[in-house]
Amino acid sequence: MIGAQTALETRMLLRNGEQLLLTIVIPTVLLVLFSAVPIIDTGAGKRVDFLAPGLLALAVMSTAFTGQAIATGFERRYGVLKRLGASPLPRWALMTAKTGSVLVTEVLQVVLLSVIALALGWSPHGNPVAVVLLLVLGTAAFSGLGLLMAGTLRAEATLAAANLVFLLLLVGGGVIVPLDKFPAGVRSALDLLPISALSDGLRGVLQHGAGTPWSDLAVLAVWAVLGLAAAARFFRWE
Repeated sequence: MIGAQTALETRMLLRNGEQLLLTIVIPTVLLVLFSAVPIIDTGAGKRVDFLAPGLLALAVMSTAFTGQAIATGFERRYGVLKRLGASPLPRWALMTAKTGSVLVTEVLQVVLLSVIALALGWSPHGNPVAVVLLLVLGTAAFSGLGLLMAGTLRAEATLAAANLVFLLLLVGGGVIVPLDKFPAGVRSALDLLPISALSDGLRGVLQHGAGTPWSDLAVLAVWAVLGLAAAARFFRWE
């Protein structure tokens, strides 16, 4: 049942034009545009080496947080979740299927963005195990926050808030604008955001060949625990 629901959730996501724009088109366009045109000073080295890790982080956020929050919020509004909750599929299995759908979509995103980045001259380094840990914890953190938003706010409010957060974190999360461009006080706060921890951790490993970024993993773990616990506690099915 979980496998069937996961496949259904994935097909629905990939058939949704708005979701495809958010999860595939925007990260791809940003990667190609900012790699080709020196709009932003990304420091020493090739621009694609700086941008690729940040846009991998953006892909995780767009799917696990923004896309999942919006889709789940409207499913809740239209009574889809209520009906599914009364079906033989347990509620925990439904959430597991949604998580599986997010992971499948993220794999497609990572593969696509990596192929494009490599074609643009990207030279990744570092331990792939550390990259997987960052992506998994980042997914858990954003998924918890997305479900919390979808399960507590009205669908229209979720739509507006999720897109606003996406835009703010795109600019202020170290995705395409280096965090050292911000004032020291502001940067200290930005460093604690999950998108900053994910993009900084991926950049440290893939661009600089650093070891396991324990501090970034710790930030993501805290967000994951808090977000998932709050979603489990406050999520309303109706």
